[in-house]
Amino acid sequence: MTKCFVTGGAGCIGSHLVDRLMADGNEVTVYDNLVRGKVEYLKTHIGKDGFKFIEADLLDFDKLNELIKGHELIFHLAANQDLRVALNDTSIDLYQETVATYNVLEAMRRNGIKKIIYTSSGTIYGDTPVIPIPEDYGPTLPISLYGAGKLAGEALITAFCNTFDMQAWVFRFANIIGPRATHAVMFDFVNKLRENPNEMEILGDGTQERPFLHVEECVDGVLFGFEHSNDRANLFNLGCESFTNITSVARILVEEMGLNGVRFKYTGGERGWPGDVPRVRCNIDKIKSLGWQPKLTSDLAVRRTAKEMVAELGLLKQKIEK
Repeated sequence: MTKCFVTGGAGCIGSHLVDRLMADGNEVTVYDNLVRGKVEYLKTHIGKDGFKFIEADLLDFDKLNELIKGHELIFHLAANQDLRVALNDTSIDLYQETVATYNVLEAMRRNGIKKIIYTSSGTIYGDTPVIPIPEDYGPTLPISLYGAGKLAGEALITAFCNTFDMQAWVFRFANIIGPRATHAVMFDFVNKLRENPNEMEILGDGTQERPFLHVEECVDGVLFGFEHSNDRANLFNLGCESFTNITSVARILVEEMGLNGVRFKYTGGERGWPGDVPRVRCNIDKIKSLGWQPKLTSDLAVRRTAKEMVAELGLLKQKIEK
């Protein structure tokens, strides 16, 4: 049994991680400001022995420093989840990624906690050639403020590890999808179709390509990587080797919602927004060498997620017709 502290544990990935940690018999404290996360995602654990939920912000250092005491392993997932928010608030990623990560590390240092698992992002690589990018690709030149914030967080983590004898596991995620989503492309598409089941706007030209990984496989990969590596700083890409274009994502979701004749309206251009990387490939050879790889292709992950979102939200055609 391990005493785990999960920042952002009420979000999509965080709540699925908490499910696994609790099922494995660990003690879990979730620390979340509920800007995006939802307590209802943790409802099966509320009131159970070994589980605690704290509604608080990582920018409140004094509270964090007090409440992190006594834990052994930190899962740091909390971050700004919507890359486009930074177009209007350029400070959000500075505080929600960089400063928040510093606060976690400093609270760990003061309380003698030595191990952190950090969820980073493939956005740290920037607009790279359309090839599977390995972990040692460089220079890393992010083109979004979110990517910059995540990269700064990685740098702080490796610096703290080497200066204060800590140990870290950093996972650069592909596009993670699944039930309990609170943002990103499939969540946006669902909301658009609920508002207008006849027409849907798609940002960009729809040819953007992403490796989509189901959230349950994401959690499997994180825990596998943690259990099977033991360097001071362990770094992994986490995703799948296939990819799906955005128009295909829209078509799959429309099919699973039982809709017909939906018109796709494109905003145009190869990028959905400034900072969007048009085509992403994921090299996962490093974690594969340890014995892990996803079971689902990107297309199958999208299909499964579409089915799960329809079931989760009751999105049958007759329920959204106006």
